[in-house]
Formats: sequence, C-alpha cells, structure tokens
Amino acid sequence: MFRGRDVLSILDFSRSELEHVFRVAARMEKHLKRNTLEGRILATAFFEPSTRTRLSFETAMHRLGGSVIGFSGEGATSLAKGENLADTMRMLDAYADVIVLRHPLEGAAKLAAEVVDAPVINGGDGRQHHPTQAMVDLYTIKKELGKIDGLHVALVGDLRYGRAATSFIYGLTRFSIRKISLISPPLLRPREEVINFLKEVGVDYTEGENLDNVLADADVLYVTRIQKERFPDMAEFEKVKGSYKLSAKSLERAKEDMIIMHPLPKVDEIDMMVDNMKHARYFKQAAYGVPVRMALLSLLLGVVR
Repeated sequence: MFRGRDVLSILDFSRSELEHVFRVAARMEKHLKRNTLEGRILATAFFEPSTRTRLSFETAMHRLGGSVIGFSGEGATSLAKGENLADTMRMLDAYADVIVLRHPLEGAAKLAAEVVDAPVINGGDGRQHHPTQAMVDLYTIKKELGKIDGLHVALVGDLRYGRAATSFIYGLTRFSIRKISLISPPLLRPREEVINFLKEVGVDYTEGENLDNVLADADVLYVTRIQKERFPDMAEFEKVKGSYKLSAKSLERAKEDMIIMHPLPKVDEIDMMVDNMKHARYFKQAAYGVPVRMALLSLLLGVVR
C-alpha cells in the first residue's frame, strides 16, 4: 500500500491511509530512536528555503538510523551550470533510496517522480501542494483534540498563494468536517480550483474577511502568513500586508479548548503574547513533524506496514 510510493499530493491518500500514517506516527512518538533504516539514504533536494520541513525530514531519517545527503539552494548544485531538473533527479536516484524535493515550480515533484525509481516526496512545489505538511497538520488536530470529525476549522491569511493552507484544506475533506471557514482579503481568497473542489465534495464552507465572525465557534484556527515572496506584483502585497494580527485580546471570545495552528514561519500575524497562551499549538505542531515523517519514511521504504 505504501512501499515505493510517491507522495505528491494529499489527495492521493484516502482517509484510511492517512489514519494508518497517524497510527504509525503515534508508535514512532513512543520510540523516537530506531535503527530500522540503517544503511538507507535520504536525499533532500531543496531549491527553496526551508527550516522545519528539511530539518524534520533529516531528523526523522537520523532517528531511524539512516543517512542524509542533499543541498539547499540551486547555487550549490550543477543546475547553476545549466543542468536540468530531470538530470539532477536522476543523479540523486543513483545515490539515495528516497528523495524529498522542494521547488518553486508547480509540478516539479511530479516530473521528478516520472524520471526516478526511488520514492519522491513533495516537500512543497510552487503554491500548489505540500502533502506532508497537511499530514502533520491533521495529526496535530487528532493528537490535541482527539478527533478530526465534527470540527469547525477556520483558516485565516494567505489562502491563495500558501501551499500549506491549500494542502490542509484538501486534507480536511478526507474527514467529516462540520464546517470550514475561509477568512482572507479578496486578493488572497482560495483559487477557483480549490473552491470548486469543496463544492464538488460537498463540504460546508464559508468565505469572508472578518475573523471575529468565526472566532467564537471555531475549534481550530489555522493562521498563515502573507507570503511576500509569492506575489507576482509587489503592489498587490502592499495592499494586503498586515491584514490580520491575532492578539490575546481577540481570543477572549474563543472556545476554551480552541487550538491555534500555523505552518510557520510566522512573522507579525500572531502577537508574541499568544505564544504562551493555552490555545497555541504551532510549536507542538512543528515538533509532530518528526514522528509523522518517521512514519512516512518507514512506510515508503517498507520497514513497517
């Protein structure tokens, strides 16, 4: 079911498959040090900056007893000399047992998967997919609230260019969500294909600009930064920067057990005072990236089933 499989989109996985990843991740949490992947090599090919995704994959591989090779930034590779992406991936295929790729172009992971034999994990491509982040996000909800079904999940911020938010929205549709609220400036509302998909699968969703309208009822608040680097026009960015800032005062109306998530990095969209509040889960969310990615690597390389 998992061995040798590519991980390109969260939509490639059924609910039962995601739940199996979560069960394995829970086992990994109890035994974070294993040697089940001794002798195996993970290649990290990151053409864009990354902290949590790259380091959590590397940590996961080391905790499983494996080794890591790779690079961060195109300038450190032969692409700077004119080599094409497909050839770079073919070389990594010769050196590694599994490859994690992050790339600014949508479809880059799919191209890589077509030219290599090793499993390819999409570590983020363009503004489209970030499947393992969505797995971590869903696992966080399951761990912190005990369930995913029946919840009201509100997303706020950049819902147009943020691949983590898009993958999270898609991932939520694999469960029986009570409601999804999409809060953003008009310029940053989800792309049409995302909205059309929500309509197609029959999820109850609403769109709006005012976060206060959903705070009192939300079980999960998923905050995203406005991603300056993805704007094709800086004039558009100037119109929407600073659109939202979550403060301790604004959370007075929230449910006692509401949790705040963020794929990180956060800039100024969450006041630092919120970091110490009981609602904040984004640092735990980042930590959950290690057991989830340990589970995924173990499943793809066939050492667990």
